[in-house]
Amino acid sequence: MPAKFFSYLVAAAILTAIDPAIAQQPPRIPRIGLVPVSGNPNTPGLLVEAFRGGLHDLGYIEGKNILVEYRYPGEEPDRLSGAELVQLKVDVLVSSSTGALRAAKQATKTIPIVMVASFDPVELGMIESLARPGGNITGLTRLTHGLSGKRLELFKEAVPGISRVGLLAARGFFGLKDYEPTARALKLELQFLEVQGPNPDIDGAFREAAKRRVNALITSGSRQINRYQKQIVDLAIKSRLPSMFEVSVWVEGGGLLSYSA
Repeated sequence: MPAKFFSYLVAAAILTAIDPAIAQQPPRIPRIGLVPVSGNPNTPGLLVEAFRGGLHDLGYIEGKNILVEYRYPGEEPDRLSGAELVQLKVDVLVSSSTGALRAAKQATKTIPIVMVASFDPVELGMIESLARPGGNITGLTRLTHGLSGKRLELFKEAVPGISRVGLLAARGFFGLKDYEPTARALKLELQFLEVQGPNPDIDGAFREAAKRRVNALITSGSRQINRYQKQIVDLAIKSRLPSMFEVSVWVEGGGLLSYSA
């Protein structure tokens, strides 16, 4: 998805969630709470940049006709920033962090909550269904785990010589089973490279991949993993490992392939 189009969708989804009655009152500037899944005030990341670009394209200027409360995960990716922003009584909350969305959902039934490229929100219990999300949650979802088989198939097609595929993911990753049927059909061996904690050992995961003679890499994004995008891409290149990712921003950062919808 082109970055400009993505930024427009993000901003449009957020702004349509704001009560028009609030937006029409000049003295009352709408306030948005934004919780990205990664980044910090110095390097906010692509989501925040796209969000700001979308606001600007729609004529909104921070501090003048819109206010934004940012909460970055920093070294504590599981912090409940969503609940904190609910207490600040923002008009709408937007996040790509599952932890923040869950906290916000538990804290309010009235403030609109907008998901940004959320992964499998039905399976995660965030909404009832994609057709009828229910409650006060809406937004954009990204199909990733449901496309795992096709992702692996395209990877094999693009790089025919792969045989032992490492799957880099955070502890608790439930999508390994989605790759297994296609791996069997393509006669590929899967190697689960698990990392854990707020400061995962990415270097150690690549050392383990070398020890297991992995010759291709698929990375499953998460709030722990995404913070190390550049390191993972650089290590894949250094290790001469063809890489497949779930979202295109990794390819824009130097990765080889991505596939999602």
